[in-house]
Parts: sequence; structure tokens; C-alpha cells
Amino acid sequence: MIHEIFPHRFNNQFVVAAELNEKDYILHYKDNSLLLKANDDGFEIPRKKDISEIIDTTESTYLFSLNEVRCFLSWEGPTSVSEPFVYKEISFFRSLQPQEIAWVGIAGFQLMNWYLQNRFCGTCGSKTKAKPDERAIICPACQATVFPKISPAIIVAILSNDKILLAHNANFQENWYSLVAGYVDIGESLEETVRREVREEVGLEVTNVRYYKSQPWPFSGSMMIGFIAEADDRHLVRPDNLEITEANWFSRGNLPNHPPTLSIAGEMIDKFEKGEL
Repeated sequence: MIHEIFPHRFNNQFVVAAELNEKDYILHYKDNSLLLKANDDGFEIPRKKDISEIIDTTESTYLFSLNEVRCFLSWEGPTSVSEPFVYKEISFFRSLQPQEIAWVGIAGFQLMNWYLQNRFCGTCGSKTKAKPDERAIICPACQATVFPKISPAIIVAILSNDKILLAHNANFQENWYSLVAGYVDIGESLEETVRREVREEVGLEVTNVRYYKSQPWPFSGSMMIGFIAEADDRHLVRPDNLEITEANWFSRGNLPNHPPTLSIAGEMIDKFEKGEL
């Protein structure tokens, strides 16, 4: 999956960062795109030494480290770019290699959005500032403190008699299928969310709900929590025709187009295809 970058090391522990070093990575986002530097192997995240004339005059925020190299968010960037620099839209990072660069790009994107969405206090409306000793935002006026928010969502592989249920979302391209998924509601356990989402989206009741694994998904600020469950394939599948326009049972060797193994959905479908789920 996209966050599994071993032997590379991603460390999101907050540190009180001093002045930027020449080797530090610089992440600068413009709208939904990240500034990258082209090289012979594809792309890399620029370092301070590559764009010092920009970084020396703008505010920066420490994010995390990759392979013990610090990564900073730069709030301003060049007014124009030329080779070897280029902006790449964030969805591009689903397929970007090397994978550790893709992961850093989307993890930084989630943190950047969190900072932007909390520039003003939700309690009193005053302008906020970054807390100096931990990853948090504090209001100087009323002391309200905000920590990064992560939205939990379930994703479930529904199995029956050597078949898997795959669904076509209204937002998917044609002939593209994935697993049933949905956000956890207030007051729900994860297992209750699995049963509710499956019932709402495809009209089935599931049993034997069991945990698979989880995956952070910065594109939507989510934590995807994977489950496996069972259903009776003799029962009618009833897509809700809102989120899900079509859903069917598929057997091994006959699966439609589906997500790659960079996502937890793709990994679970791939394991089903191999008989490992």
C-alpha cells in the first residue's frame, strides 16, 4: 500500500525545528498541486539548496522527516516555474514512483489543508497560530486548541461461496469497481458502521465481521479500516442508486477493473484473487 515504504523511514513525530538546512526537503503546494523537481528517474521533492532564493524570504512549517531528512512546508513559492521544476496535481501521486516521494507528497497535502482550515478560531473567530511545542493550533485569545483531525472510514470485502461483492460508485469511471466503504457516524462502533453501510449501499445483511488492517488515506483525510464479512449471495443485491449504481458478485479470474494494491481496497481484492482472503 502507498504508505508502506520500507526500507525508507517516515517519521511524523513533531520536533521544534531550527533554521532550515540546505539538504532539507521543501514542500510547496499551489491549489491542489505540489512543486516537484524532474530528474533522470522521474521526480523528486526539491531541497532548500534547489530553491534557496524562495525559501529564504518566506514562512515555513516543519512537517515530518523522510530517511532522517527534515521536510518543511513552504507557504509561498515561485511566481513562475521552469525546467527542471513542475507542478503535479495531487491525484498524480497515486501512481508516482518512487513510492516514498508519493507518500510524503500526499501526507504533506493533508497537513497543509489542516493548517489552512484552522487559520481562525472556531470558538471566538480570532486568528490562530501554530503551537510551538506540539503539532497543534492554538487561539491566543481564548486558548482553544485544535489537533489534526482524521476521519475514520470502514472498507469491507464481502465474500460468499468463493465470490466477492464489488460495487460501481457513481463517481467511478466506466467498468471500474471497488469495495463497499463509508464514514463512521457519531456513536457507532466500526462493526456497526460495516453493517449499516452494506445495508444502505447494496441492501445486504453481513455476518462474521472481522478486522483486516488499516491504511491512512491523506487524499480525504481518512483512516481506512478494513474488514472482511460474509453475506448470502442468494439474496438480491439492491444498489442505492445514489452512491452505488451497480453491484455484483464476481469470481476469481473474472474480476472487473479495480484499484491497484497501493490502496487497501486494491490489496484486499488482489488477495481475494490469489485465494488469500
